[in-house]
Amino acid sequence: MTLKAVLFDLDGTLLDTAPDFVTVLNTLLIEEGRDTLADDIIRATVSSGARALVQLGFNLNEGETEFERLRLRLLELYSAHLADATGPFAGIEDTLHFLREQSIAWGIVTNKPQAYTEPLMQQITLPGTPPATVICPDHVTHRKPHPEPLLLACKHLTCTPAEAIYLGDHRRDIESGRNAGMPTIACGYGYIEQGDSIHDWQASHIIEHASEIPAVLQHYL
Repeated sequence: MTLKAVLFDLDGTLLDTAPDFVTVLNTLLIEEGRDTLADDIIRATVSSGARALVQLGFNLNEGETEFERLRLRLLELYSAHLADATGPFAGIEDTLHFLREQSIAWGIVTNKPQAYTEPLMQQITLPGTPPATVICPDHVTHRKPHPEPLLLACKHLTCTPAEAIYLGDHRRDIESGRNAGMPTIACGYGYIEQGDSIHDWQASHIIEHASEIPAVLQHYL
């Protein structure tokens, strides 16, 4: 294998977006007269999206009364606080420098809708070359864990799945990579759901800090 592209999940892998989600969910809880939640409880749910956060905060399931109103209000609050405290995880900037030095393209494949991904990326400053592709659910018929988003990213980067590697902090990220036929890196520094273990995901590699990424990539150069 000759590595031609590195693809990142967004929330919990490339960027630490949890601080803003903590603020937003707790703001909504206060608005609704509820007690706030501890940061670590919210962090563990961030990668599962807005619906999971509403379920966590209000003990409601999708389809129940008030669920959709609360979800839309959560997203409204999030739109106003996309990058207040969000930034790359420690070690990501060095990884992006490494990719530039090695002339390896990189991109983002996320289940975060384009309406939030694009303005967030516009507000975040990252070193090196910008992402060569950003794939959101809006661009595909099937979202992760289906392989379609990763296969589309490879098409944009003119590489085969075997010439790319995908990093993620959720079981569905690793499943998506395996379904696409590419090696994967499970990121233990991300938002791992309570009761889950990255050792059960069958990833090609497991790391606990983003600073470990370049050493893993060296195996594919």
